[in-house]
Amino acid sequence: MNPATLDAFRAHATADYPREACGLVVVAKGRERYIACRNLATTPSEHFVLAAEDYAAAEELGEIVAVMHSHPDAPARASEGDRVACEASGLPWWIVAVVVGADGNPQAGELSCIEPSGYEAPLVGRPFHHGVLDCWSLCRDWYAREMGLVLPDPVRHDNWWDDGCSDLYTDNLAAAGFVPVDAKDIERGDLVLMQIRSRNLVPNHAGIYLGDGLLLHHMHGRLSSRDVYGGYWIENTRLIARHTER
Repeated sequence: MNPATLDAFRAHATADYPREACGLVVVAKGRERYIACRNLATTPSEHFVLAAEDYAAAEELGEIVAVMHSHPDAPARASEGDRVACEASGLPWWIVAVVVGADGNPQAGELSCIEPSGYEAPLVGRPFHHGVLDCWSLCRDWYAREMGLVLPDPVRHDNWWDDGCSDLYTDNLAAAGFVPVDAKDIERGDLVLMQIRSRNLVPNHAGIYLGDGLLLHHMHGRLSSRDVYGGYWIENTRLIARHTER
């Protein structure tokens, strides 16, 4: 990474503070260039959401060779979400720490870089980053690792379950290869859809029934876990579904 690119990245990171800044590095005609992008995240739990239009515009300028973003008031250490998203992108990820200096102004500090290395987040104990590491991501990872199934990964914004109209799980269940089954016939590997404080009154939380009365799931704002499937979880279950290729 050349100094001019890093300087442009640092300037963008301080200008966007206290929000996370995000951008891309492109190479065209043998020259490297930093492209500042918009972060569309509306809540901290969304990590950062790089505008799709900005990504497309960068692709038209040249070959995208790196993703860059800032960590306001935090070290330039890759989070679990950063590591997973880096793998998905297939690109190096650069991170800069931004803190308020003695003069009261934000300053870009330490830099770090991670590259795709085959990393996979653990199924239990992963932190929550909506759209990157959330309940659906956990279900996708379990089906991929345990059954060799590749499930769709739709874009999902924070609080979609409260927008008055969205019903992402029910609307996409069949296309993802699932069919409903009777709750009394639940088996290991079945998808459990629950409704947790959804103003839309639709299922907004998913987990995997592991058998022996255990549920693998990832609640908003918590670590992923294996819990007893009973009480609260059964009361809030709205649908049990089984993949047709199991």
